[in-house]
Amino acid sequence: MSAPETKHRVTIKGVKEGLVFVIDDSCPFEEAIQELTHKLDKTHSTILTGPAVHVQVRLGKRTATESEKETIKDIIGRKSNLLVQSIESDEPGSDKREQQLNRISVLKGIVRSGQTIRHEGHLLYLGDINPGGTLLCTGDIFVLGALRGMAHAGIDGNDRAVIAASYMRPTQLRIADVISRPPDEWGIEDATMEFAYIHEGKMEIDKINQLHRLRPDHPFGGT
Repeated sequence: MSAPETKHRVTIKGVKEGLVFVIDDSCPFEEAIQELTHKLDKTHSTILTGPAVHVQVRLGKRTATESEKETIKDIIGRKSNLLVQSIESDEPGSDKREQQLNRISVLKGIVRSGQTIRHEGHLLYLGDINPGGTLLCTGDIFVLGALRGMAHAGIDGNDRAVIAASYMRPTQLRIADVISRPPDEWGIEDATMEFAYIHEGKMEIDKINQLHRLRPDHPFGGT
């Protein structure tokens, strides 16, 4: 049985950059998810199969929780060629908040033992973090230098945050509420730039060139 035609809860549009999924903001979230699943698995399955394509999800005036956004990403992500780039709402202040979260600030120097730097948003740090030094960030942390101290990204609960460093040998990493395993258990032996991220509730370490694959919707992971 096809999805009801009287009121589309999910509309899929083609644009120059890829696809736009428009989710009706007047229906219950569960109903929108049911129709999204139905279209991806049945009515639109064939036309949505093919080469990789970027997807923007627009929620109208709906305010979505992080859990609801994850549900949308997971459902669309079942089709491996659909790469979610953004999930956006039109509620007042959302654009300003998005810009704030995606803003990258650049700092440089050396964080020495006993020093702590706290930052709102994403941080690109040019320099070393020595043992005993600490970086705290609400967004992502990118260190162009040696990370030998402690770094905590997503301190306000954002488990989509990442931590990257040219030389990754920290005393401890934290993302949201997840704490890393001891560095000697990572299995990383060379000096290639690496990043830490959360996968299924656990912190993982991978090469930086995998960021776009593991976080296709990440502001620095897209192509």
